[in-house]
Amino acid sequence: MTFELDEAHIELFKLLKVMGIAESGAHAKMLIEEGSVKRNGEVETRKRAKIASGETIEACGEVIEVKAIC
Repeated sequence: MTFELDEAHIELFKLLKVMGIAESGAHAKMLIEEGSVKRNGEVETRKRAKIASGETIEACGEVIEVKAIC
């Protein structure tokens, strides 16, 4: 799946919520806290990590590629 970024970045928990991987912001934060989310192949535990264009997020068997809209 691809997320088209129209700003400089998006916070990780918001990305999971917007892409439908998490049912809510609280669910997204729980997934991150549990170590179930990878950012560019490494576990990311910061809920508000700023995700920018070119990054890849993996969670719950899904892979999200973040791309700028420019």
